[in-house]
Amino acid sequence: MTSGKPSSVLIRFAIPVFLGNIFQHFYNITDAVIVGRFIGNEALAAVGSVGNVMFLLNGFLSGMTTGFTVLTAQFFGARDYAGMRRTATSAGILCLLLTVTISVASIFFMEPLLRLMNTPEDIFQYAYEYIIVIYVGAFAHTAYILLGNILRAMGNSRVPLYFLISAMVMNIILDLLFILVFKMGTRGAAVATVMAQGISAALCLLYIIRKVPLMRLTRADWRFDSHMAGKQLSLGFPMALQFSVTAFGTILVQSALNILGSATVAAYTAAVKIEQMITQGTLALGVAVNNYCAQNKGAKQYARIRSGMRSALAVGMVYVVVSGLIMWTVGKYGAYLFLSESTPSLLELAEIYLRCNALFLPFLLGIDLFRSSIEGMGYGFLSLFSGIAELIGRGVTAYFAAEYESYFGVCMAGPAAWVLASVLLVVMYLRIMRKTDAVS
Repeated sequence: MTSGKPSSVLIRFAIPVFLGNIFQHFYNITDAVIVGRFIGNEALAAVGSVGNVMFLLNGFLSGMTTGFTVLTAQFFGARDYAGMRRTATSAGILCLLLTVTISVASIFFMEPLLRLMNTPEDIFQYAYEYIIVIYVGAFAHTAYILLGNILRAMGNSRVPLYFLISAMVMNIILDLLFILVFKMGTRGAAVATVMAQGISAALCLLYIIRKVPLMRLTRADWRFDSHMAGKQLSLGFPMALQFSVTAFGTILVQSALNILGSATVAAYTAAVKIEQMITQGTLALGVAVNNYCAQNKGAKQYARIRSGMRSALAVGMVYVVVSGLIMWTVGKYGAYLFLSESTPSLLELAEIYLRCNALFLPFLLGIDLFRSSIEGMGYGFLSLFSGIAELIGRGVTAYFAAEYESYFGVCMAGPAAWVLASVLLVVMYLRIMRKTDAVS
């Protein structure tokens, strides 16, 4: 990613990531679709009610592993392949310690957390059975995303897509097996997710061992480098905390939503899944920008970073305009996929959410691009402040939504967070680029 026309490089990298995100989203919504269709709207509401707790886990691990592999991309851009391999082994060791801690802690704190979130009693058991399996099996998800991030750091965004597709297919098969045949309910959906991720991670590791010569590890590569680990933690923890702070904000929103009852939770869950599906392109472009900026930072090509960001913004704006039109006009009909009883009132609730969010998609694009560029250049700590801005936006809006029991207020929590965070990130990016211009 250090040569060639920036727009072409970014688009070629982003397309497999976009397809991967689509399959990842299909992968994530498989549980919701099958649970909603074959168990019922209460079970769908249960899975939706812990979606933000799941995002807390996934976001934390995603931020951590992305931070760890920023160094991998920088070493790759600088052609220091020995250093690149050391970052991979160090990341593996750190992730193992991290996931063991998370899994153990979840056993003690998950039930009190769900109570604190005002989880409706009629869906509480469904919700607990689902989310506790996801957290205890966190090691599978961690390995799954870490190995994919290592390949992307080396400029390979296609192979992670293939393993993502395989995980999705396995998840669907296992979901149907555990829910329809073994009658395991929401617990079966969670077991299917963990098993599919674990198998896909094992296949990805086997591919790296056999097909990626630059990543063939020697005994020297396994020596724990405390300096390397410290540097990775300094990048990974702020990014992970940023995701966690954002997730905490969504938990506040979920708590306000839960007051409105399980039917409203089900409609909101369906709408969120639709919105996430439609906006995967901005996330993919953000992943491309992250690796692009990291590699060019390693190669000290700062002017190329600036031109790449202009290209990414142009492509992204076209995407969000089209996405916004889809969400505003026909997006609500996607709710039929999830709801076992798609009444007009539920579709109307889904439409309100989608239209509220459609108007503010340019701000979501700003978050995905400018945050990714800042993190790719190694300023992971600064992204934490954007997470705090999102927390303030969501938290204040959720407070008033809960106070007045307003569904519209719940729907506006995300846009409020996007506006505050994107403005802050633009200011940070401009200051960083002025600083690099002065140095270069």
